[in-house]
Amino acid sequence: MEIALVGIGKIAVDQHVPAIASSPDWELAATVSRHGRVEGVPAYDDFARMLAERQDIRVVSLCLPPVPRFDYARAAIESGRHVMLEKPPGATLGECHALEEMARRHRVSLYATWHSRQADKVPAAKAWLAERTLRRLRITWLEDVRHWHPGQDWVFEAGGLGVFDPGINALSILTEILPDDVHLTEAELRFPSNRETPVAASCRFHHPGRAEVSMELDWLHQGPPTWSIEAETDAGTLLLENGGATLSIDGTRDESLPGLAGEYPRLYAQMAELVRSGGVDMDLAPLRHVADAFLLGRRVVVAAFDWDAA
Repeated sequence: MEIALVGIGKIAVDQHVPAIASSPDWELAATVSRHGRVEGVPAYDDFARMLAERQDIRVVSLCLPPVPRFDYARAAIESGRHVMLEKPPGATLGECHALEEMARRHRVSLYATWHSRQADKVPAAKAWLAERTLRRLRITWLEDVRHWHPGQDWVFEAGGLGVFDPGINALSILTEILPDDVHLTEAELRFPSNRETPVAASCRFHHPGRAEVSMELDWLHQGPPTWSIEAETDAGTLLLENGGATLSIDGTRDESLPGLAGEYPRLYAQMAELVRSGGVDMDLAPLRHVADAFLLGRRVVVAAFDWDAA
């Protein structure tokens, strides 16, 4: 199937383009971007023109920042295209619900992707927790924004999510592996004095079995990142590390290998199945937790953030 990739930035170049190139399901038929290009692929700088000129392209993958994404997704759906959304699927829950209703009305597929759910050990962690009683779970997600989003001011603008841009990856895993739903009960959000989104956060959640569930996020972490989820149960302790790529149970590492390698290749395989079946997958649970954090979170002002500061 031919697909158009919209928004040729770092994530598109690093993940989407290689995943499409390696897939037996897809051919990258066009790109849309004001600046980026993929060698050998027809490039547009106007999305409406691409939709009008390339009626043969039935699927669009949107890799834009969340704030402008709704208008692109709406235009694609209204023109009868199937749409794949990079995480988070939108800037608000309201616009995500609107897109789902629109996709069902136009009878096209829509996929809200959560790439961290496709990490190697997430299915094994989910299966292990399903048979045990949770007592305590702690998410620790620490990384350096200057390394992962160098100079990208949009992450600190309203709608850019701030530290919840990586934090929502942790929440996507949490909502996948737990057999019970949780909801956020309190949060402390630390905002740089010169920015509109937080650079760190501490969150707590209600668990129906009274387990302690908490999350620590920091976007100014120095050194190698820490992306871990530790779960203590009535029958052992699970440690999911490296964003879900490695798993240990009571200190013993799980060495099993998944069938298809790579988070993004798995996403594109799932998108192919949705297009073939006419399905819609718009699970918004991770974004709901982020929205609740902004609703309930206590705002704490911290030192100003500048890209060139150490």
